[in-house]
Amino acid sequence: MNHSLQRRSAEPAQNDTLPVVLIVDDQPINIAFTGSALEGICLPVGANDGEQALQLARQHQPDLILLDIRMRTMDGFETCRRLKSDPQTRSIPVIFLTALKDEENEEQGLRAGAIDYISKPFSTPLLRARVRNHLRLYRQQRQLERLAQLDGLTGIANRRTFDELLQSCWAQQAGKQPLALLMIDIDAFKRYNDSLGHQSGDDAIRRIARCIEASLQRHEDLVARYGGEEFACILPNTDLNGADHLARTIQNAVAALRIEHPDSPTSPFLTLSIGGAAVIPDPQESPRLLLRKADANLYQAKQSGRSRTALG
Repeated sequence: MNHSLQRRSAEPAQNDTLPVVLIVDDQPINIAFTGSALEGICLPVGANDGEQALQLARQHQPDLILLDIRMRTMDGFETCRRLKSDPQTRSIPVIFLTALKDEENEEQGLRAGAIDYISKPFSTPLLRARVRNHLRLYRQQRQLERLAQLDGLTGIANRRTFDELLQSCWAQQAGKQPLALLMIDIDAFKRYNDSLGHQSGDDAIRRIARCIEASLQRHEDLVARYGGEEFACILPNTDLNGADHLARTIQNAVAALRIEHPDSPTSPFLTLSIGGAAVIPDPQESPRLLLRKADANLYQAKQSGRSRTALG
């Protein structure tokens, strides 16, 4: 048991079927005993102090943290406060699991951001039941959050998610690496809807959304439905040449779908116009600067005859 916990402290979970629970205690025997009590309902990860817990929580994003209070160097209250102040870990539920049974400590733990407080020695059936309940609630919360981030028609990111990520990327890359943005519009789409009906239009939007998403080459790239027949791609650490290459890749991929357009002024099939821009974010400026540049270039691509790219 100890060997398994120590190995998992340094490695991410390999079994996606069970949730990961981080057990934080400065006594290895307590980690082993708690992990044994939770056997079969989670994959336990051990951390021997607060600093290690913070590091593992950021790296592996556990589904739940069981946290002792009395530990060397950093106590559980401070560890919990730091977890809750870090955007990477603030949503992970924390349960205090401690020998301190008085009401004052329980109140302090809940005020620090914990969702529950369990005293040692614990009842194994009750611990398992409470951990199960909190894991289920966390999973449901994550599912609701994910649904709120997605566009209902296409299943890709929605406008709200796009706005939030653009702001976040702008702040993270300020003064460092270039950030690129592509604005993508389906050419003559109103004519397509008028000719074939809105059901065909919705089907085309879905197919093109999936095609653009499949064209993205890195995990950190994001495509969102910006509105109507318009899409936007956020490309961190990407210069203008990289953005131009991706724009042409997307155009070719959509052309290969050969979605017939009976009333297009440019092609017998649906085509895309793409405008793009890349800048090194200035912390004194707004990401709207990048958005305006990309949108202006999209307008130029459409004015130049559609089915074109314009970046600058």
